[in-house]
Amino acid sequence: MKLVLRSLSLGAALAAALVVSAPVFAQTLRIGTVLAPSDPMGVGLEKFKVDVEAATKGAVKIEVFHSSQLGDTTEMLDQARVGANVGTVTDVARLSSFVPSLAIMSAPFLFDTYEQADKFALSAEYLAWGDELKAKSGLMMLASNWYQGPRHLLTQKPVSKPADLAGVRMRTIGAPVWIETIRAMGAEPTPMAWGEVYSALQLGALDAAEAQPTAITGSKLQEVVKNVTKTGHIQLVTALVVGADAWDQISPENQKIVRDLAVESGRYASNLTIELGEKAMADVAAAGVSVSDVDLAPFKTAVAGVYDLLKLNAEVATVNKVLGR
Repeated sequence: MKLVLRSLSLGAALAAALVVSAPVFAQTLRIGTVLAPSDPMGVGLEKFKVDVEAATKGAVKIEVFHSSQLGDTTEMLDQARVGANVGTVTDVARLSSFVPSLAIMSAPFLFDTYEQADKFALSAEYLAWGDELKAKSGLMMLASNWYQGPRHLLTQKPVSKPADLAGVRMRTIGAPVWIETIRAMGAEPTPMAWGEVYSALQLGALDAAEAQPTAITGSKLQEVVKNVTKTGHIQLVTALVVGADAWDQISPENQKIVRDLAVESGRYASNLTIELGEKAMADVAAAGVSVSDVDLAPFKTAVAGVYDLLKLNAEVATVNKVLGR
């Protein structure tokens, strides 16, 4: 009997020793972006990596991939949904196929400033849509305050009113709110992977595009367009998302750390976007591209029907309520 007890005690001790000495494997999140490393989103992701690894004492590792190394945004989202350890910074409208209300973040002429978008992205109403997204799509939204800037028109001919865009094939993001906005503004919306836009403009497969200032210079589009019209028709507020399967492997304590730092890094990247935006437009003008302001009233009138078309009036009311306007 004593021998049995001694054996059991020895077995328990060995088991405990194995638990104590077992290696602790870090959880890794692989985050990709279609943008260049110098883009504020890329810089923000590098900060996110350093801060997360320090705050979690290496328990969570972040690997950052720039310039479409993991594929186009849609491809990265698809990978994440089927269980791959992949995440990305995406325009929130791409996620509206799962939660239609999320399209409001990319609605035309809705947010006037980044501060407004940041406030709404942290509201209880918006965060509830994020919870719904995880349940319906297998995607976890870490933060939705990564601001990439105002979208402007990039064309080969001058544009001063919606009628000037008639027949113009314009690259845009392949989500309904983007497509209908560009169509309402007068152009022919043409969804295309971002990495293909330069060559499509160069070869004439596209007549135009729309992009934020830092993305124009990051992809050198000033080399292949003649005019930039500053419409700011959509404020590009994006979200940092990861696959839910990978996210659920992280401890609750570290999940909170990662989400808090995703918001903090989003603000850092967003402020960098704002800071570098004016310089980017100056660089575009210096390259010989005509950069012009325009009367926005005709464009706002043209897109007014998009809210009704996509049934977003309730979401507009929610935004206005949160912002107190």
